[in-house]
Amino acid sequence: RMLTTGINHVAILTEDVDRFCSLYADVFGATVVFAETTPAFRHAILSVGGNGVLHPVEVAGNPHGRASAAMLDRGHLDHFALNVPSQAALDELRRRVRDRGASDGAVTDLGPKLSFWFTDPDGTHVEVDWVRDPSLAGFHAPVPVAEEAQAT
Repeated sequence: RMLTTGINHVAILTEDVDRFCSLYADVFGATVVFAETTPAFRHAILSVGGNGVLHPVEVAGNPHGRASAAMLDRGHLDHFALNVPSQAALDELRRRVRDRGASDGAVTDLGPKLSFWFTDPDGTHVEVDWVRDPSLAGFHAPVPVAEEAQAT
């Protein structure tokens, strides 16, 4: 049975997070629901309708900030995330990828969502997200969730 409900977000490297956000806000009506500057990077979360978001990330000097125009050689997708509808689905998928040796199963709390990561057979890093608050209010840096709390 299907445990996911679609794509949660796509993380894309960009040369200029402000320019990226401006295009999607002005042309598509996207809403910036979170923006942050850290010592290592700048990033934002843009709601683009439904439950999907874009996650542009600007890292100074990163050679992948501008995509190549050549199809199948564009190279600036960092990761994508799958959406799950419930804590139970998150827990089940977490168990399954751990059983396959594709993840340590560590869960992080990001405010409105919980997530874990796995690596697919081609080396792509994939995030699995359970959105607890669809308004996406209160994003914060990842906080590890204690193993005992993950089992509940």
